[in-house]
Amino acid sequence: MMNDNDVIETLDQLEAFLRAVENGGLGLANVEGVALATNNSNGRPFIAVLDEKRQLILGRWVSTNVYENGKDMVRYGTKKIH
Repeated sequence: MMNDNDVIETLDQLEAFLRAVENGGLGLANVEGVALATNNSNGRPFIAVLDEKRQLILGRWVSTNVYENGKDMVRYGTKKIH
């Protein structure tokens, strides 16, 4: 499910989104991973939250900057200590 009004524009917003997914703050069930991807029809980048069958549970559009520079954060997770 994608909402055109929900665009992750900065790396800080990406980090907050990933933390919300990791901590269960979005109320999603069966989360197994996240991935950066592009829409097949128009090439628009997004972050996908996936279940155990690699099905899309939730998606958020991301800016080109986040897509290009947020890959390591998605791949390796957030590293800040709270």
